[in-house]
Amino acid sequence: MERAPVHRALAKLAKALDDLEIPYALVGAMALHEYGFQRVTVGIDILMTADGLARFKAAWLGRGYVEKFPGSRAMRDTEHGVTIDVLLTGGYPGDGQPKPVRFPDPAIAIRDGGLSLIPLAKLVELKLASGVSNPNRLKDLSDILELIKHARLARELSEDLDPYVRKKYLELWDIAQVPDPISE
Repeated sequence: MERAPVHRALAKLAKALDDLEIPYALVGAMALHEYGFQRVTVGIDILMTADGLARFKAAWLGRGYVEKFPGSRAMRDTEHGVTIDVLLTGGYPGDGQPKPVRFPDPAIAIRDGGLSLIPLAKLVELKLASGVSNPNRLKDLSDILELIKHARLARELSEDLDPYVRKKYLELWDIAQVPDPISE
């Protein structure tokens, strides 16, 4: 079976970043997929440093990648038609406003199957901070609820989360333990 354009674009992007030795971490729906919850996505979200993004753009803009608009962090893979959203180290998830949770340096990534993947606890923390701080990002809370169910995340994972989001994780974990009467 042929892989979807988003998967082909991710493989191409990972190779380009690895060839340039640019640290990155896969985040967003593609990272959820790697941890056991699959949902449809047509884009790639990656975490990079500002320097890494500048180096990537210098090497690849006009050679298979274009900026979404001039000066944008977001790009598009012209071969596969896939959007790549870049999150920068030090930024704040969700509403973009200062909070205890920030995007980490991609050097924390773990290697899994040829990809640099954000660690599970950090992915959960970032998605919770996004959903808690921005009512337009409720899908991030839903993603974590579904990840808890599908990957059978432990309640104890909360101990690895920033206190800013710990209570929300425990709330979602408790909800995930109650059977959904509609799907039974």
